Amino acid sequence: MRYPPTLLIIATKKLTAECCGYPISIFFIVVNEFCERFSYYGMRAVLVLYFRYFLLWDDDLATSIYHAFVALCYLTPILGAIIADSWLGKFKTIIYLSIVYAIGQVTMAISTIHDITDANRDGTPDNFTFHIALSMLGLILIALGTGGIKPCVAAFGGDQFQEHQSRQLNTFFSVFYLCINAGSLLSTLITPVLRVVFIAGSGMYVKTDPEGNIMWSVCKCIGFAIKNRFRHRSSSYPKREHWMDWANEKYDKLLIAQIKMVLKVLFLYIPLPMFWTLFDQKGSRWTLQATTMSGDFGAFILQPDQMQTVNPILILTLVPIMDRLIFPLIQKCGLNFSPLKRMTVGMLFAAMAFVSAALVQIEIDKTLPNFPSSSESQLKVVNTYSTTLNVTISPNEHLLIESFGVQLHTSKHTYSTISYVKSKPREGKNAIRRDFVLRHGEQWCEFSRKFGFGASYTFLIPSTVFSDDCESITEVEDMKPNSVHMALQIPQYFLITTGEVMFSVTGLQFSYSQAPKNMKSVLQAGWLCTNAVGNIIVLIVAELGKLPKQWAEYLLFASLLVAVSIIFSIMAYFYTYIDPAEIEAQVRKEQGLEPEEMEKETLEMEEKDEDQKNEQGVKQTKI
Repeated sequence: MRYPPTLLIIATKKLTAECCGYPISIFFIVVNEFCERFSYYGMRAVLVLYFRYFLLWDDDLATSIYHAFVALCYLTPILGAIIADSWLGKFKTIIYLSIVYAIGQVTMAISTIHDITDANRDGTPDNFTFHIALSMLGLILIALGTGGIKPCVAAFGGDQFQEHQSRQLNTFFSVFYLCINAGSLLSTLITPVLRVVFIAGSGMYVKTDPEGNIMWSVCKCIGFAIKNRFRHRSSSYPKREHWMDWANEKYDKLLIAQIKMVLKVLFLYIPLPMFWTLFDQKGSRWTLQATTMSGDFGAFILQPDQMQTVNPILILTLVPIMDRLIFPLIQKCGLNFSPLKRMTVGMLFAAMAFVSAALVQIEIDKTLPNFPSSSESQLKVVNTYSTTLNVTISPNEHLLIESFGVQLHTSKHTYSTISYVKSKPREGKNAIRRDFVLRHGEQWCEFSRKFGFGASYTFLIPSTVFSDDCESITEVEDMKPNSVHMALQIPQYFLITTGEVMFSVTGLQFSYSQAPKNMKSVLQAGWLCTNAVGNIIVLIVAELGKLPKQWAEYLLFASLLVAVSIIFSIMAYFYTYIDPAEIEAQVRKEQGLEPEEMEKETLEMEEKDEDQKNEQGVKQTKI
């Protein structure tokens, strides 16, 4: 049934109230994203140290499980996209999976309470299996929650804009990314209270209905095209313009055209995981690097896991500067700084960040003591006499030790190793002051010492300690405190953050702009999967690489990313930007179909007539 053009004036989108040119509903979405990231990054910031010092895993295992969790967080968006597009819609998917997310956070919090299994109250859990199992369950639920809503939130935000708000739509993604990092900057205490903000805006949202299992339709169409092409592989069959055209016999041309657009972008995604391989190590390797550095800034003491806050602080600074100053200035200079070129430059900045991290690591390694290997032993001699002591180790080896001094002697052996400190203390705390109370019967005294992070000390306590109120206690520094300052990590954080702004923010905008309307969640899920693959690469390198020096691993990753960025720049050079709506309209026109807007308007007219008829029938029944 067709209507005269004069009647086709019904809006295809629900009209929404605006503020400063933006739909009011956008502000609820932005606040919700702030809260979600608030929660996620607050937990993730201390996760690798939780593995290292609560569950007592070594550096490599802690790094591997950390990146396995992050990878899972970026694989589950595929599930979220399927649920949103084929079943619940974006709004309900965000609500329901947020509940799963909250349960996961609570489970994770409970797993950290050592008193649950600490029967003798010695501060150490008696059953590590219970805590590991509970924490893994919590992390899986968090991954399902945060990953499931990832492809929905950005796409749901984009759905709120009308056609005349294209400029505001582009700005939205920058503001959206700002809120991600503002949320990661703050703690997680008030997250459960603020999460209700998203639900409060329910009546204002433009909620698009699920359009069937689009992911499954895409997979079936691609599978049929491959199978049909294989059947007709003989040269007697004429070639087709695109291999997806072999699905023409069974599937709609519009769907095929949409899949072509998606595949074109997904092909560009192939090199992208390498960026995330480097980027997400700021929460693992870089945090562990900070544990071997000094966080004494004079006015305050910065702990290793707090160093990660530099990233969101820089994001909040750089996004507005890039969006309002740098990019417009480049455009005014007549340079074509396209989205894909920005992403390439962002990858190079990330590579430079790891070169900077390698240089910092080299400086750290210079300050580390030489520990005995498995074929060596180390003897520690402390002189508690008031005079210099001459110690003979062997006929040809003599040690001259000053009063209350320490001498370490390392020698080669093939049969045994004397037990001694084999690594620097790395408990995740910096410059701790401790108060000690010594008691013997009715006698007691108290003394206080500040311990530099990474140091090891021996305290010599004489028998006269109580007569001089602990003044005679002598402190011997076995291992010097960390001397390389955490401020040296700031350049690498600045470089990685600059790369993130150019790569990630631009990538979000690019993915949304190049996706057909009904596949935006699918393409967002594909974008997030590149992050998952990147973390899997870190996991593999951490478990299998086993490079002897950490700085060498940093340079390896930097070199790989430079190589990948060159490949990506070549792929980007041959990419042609498209307007999905224009291509869809052209396909509809070729098929003799009505434009999408006219179809919706016609359907709305028919539904309105049907409602009027039903209302008349009800009135007649009442009469």
